[in-house]
Amino acid sequence: MSNHFHLVVTDPKGELPAFEQQLASLVARALNAFYGRWESFWAPASYSAVRLVDREDVVEKAAYTLANPVAAGLVRRGKEWPGLWSAPERVGARPERVRRPKVFFSPTGQLPEAAELELVAPPGFEVEEFRRALGERLEEHEKKARAAHESEGREVLGVRRVLAQKPTDRPGGSEPRRKLNPRVAALDKWKRIEALGRLKEFVREYREALRRLWRGATDVVFPPGTYLLRVTLGVRCLEPG
Repeated sequence: MSNHFHLVVTDPKGELPAFEQQLASLVARALNAFYGRWESFWAPASYSAVRLVDREDVVEKAAYTLANPVAAGLVRRGKEWPGLWSAPERVGARPERVRRPKVFFSPTGQLPEAAELELVAPPGFEVEEFRRALGERLEEHEKKARAAHESEGREVLGVRRVLAQKPTDRPGGSEPRRKLNPRVAALDKWKRIEALGRLKEFVREYREALRRLWRGATDVVFPPGTYLLRVTLGVRCLEPG
């Protein structure tokens, strides 16, 4: 989108915070340089990482992500979105090779001249299975969004008017702030409750380990999922089990 993005990713090495920081920082600085801007690029909020509990939740959130331009009333179909958009058929297809932009990035810097992006099926899915499930759920999201726009008498902006927007323009209204910021997503109520219970237990174990560390204990082991203290202070952590 114009001021935020959605990703559905697998993070086997526990590097999502660093990945997110580098991605958001480089994109913001490069595009600000391209447009000659100096102000904040992204919407003013920290990123939200939501754990997807089940297979159905992965499909649901991936479809929600791809339907975002439709839900926002910008285009009638997600595939019409002129920005970055990962079509379901690209999952499992050949990697896309992207050259380093000439703006902002130094030709003698450490970043490679080109990089490849390969979209793969999430763990537990076969490629064709995931493509089919994602395509069906995406169509449902798009139909629901179009029906909502029609019932409200809202006009879809369309590709031509989307591209005619100036990068320096600002929206006339504002979104509500201080809303709930979920940490897990699960269509199944009981799986959601179970995941929230595990999150609550992690917080309890983390705070207890942190209290012991503050008191000078040298044998403290933090629970799996600890990030900042692991990468900054090198605290010991249990392996995920």
